[in-house]
Amino acid sequence: MIEVAGLKKDYKSGKEVVPVLKGVDLSIEEGEFVCIIGPSGSGKTTLLHLLGGLDTPSSGTIKMKGTELTSKSEKERTILRRKEIGFVFQNYQLLPTLTVYENIVFPLHADGKKASHDEVQMLLDAVDLKGYDHRFPYELSGGQQQRVAIARALIHKPSILLADEPTGNLDRQRRGDILEWLAKFHAEREQTIVMV
Repeated sequence: MIEVAGLKKDYKSGKEVVPVLKGVDLSIEEGEFVCIIGPSGSGKTTLLHLLGGLDTPSSGTIKMKGTELTSKSEKERTILRRKEIGFVFQNYQLLPTLTVYENIVFPLHADGKKASHDEVQMLLDAVDLKGYDHRFPYELSGGQQQRVAIARALIHKPSILLADEPTGNLDRQRRGDILEWLAKFHAEREQTIVMV
């Protein structure tokens, strides 16, 4: 599903070059649930952004389902993300002027598809936000916003889910619930999940 070879990512800070990823090799099979663990600042989020085509590497290759991602244009990577990848960001990335419902279905509308009301309700129920459809992000706690972000990442049934600390802002009970639900979703749909 995902093959990474010699992946490097450097950032420039003034005249200094700061290496973040230093030659990552990684192979993830279809349907695997992979966790990336490491200390803060070790490049976990950078790796997810590269895998999702949100950023480009300094060198190395990323293949997704046999297609080299690193040679694609920004537009091609965007289309691939909309069709194949669900991304749960660490800082939610909800659109403040849209309701919970509208935030969840946004990826479908961006791709010219209609949302299934039943699917949205199933996702809201799964992340324990039933009845929150018409609320706005500013009316939600950080943990609730994170759960909306998870539902949004799953609405288009992506073959790959990239999750950057999806339970980081949740209490212990909610963390367990979300991880259990992701494991269930993974098992039922044979979805590939890469989670920091």
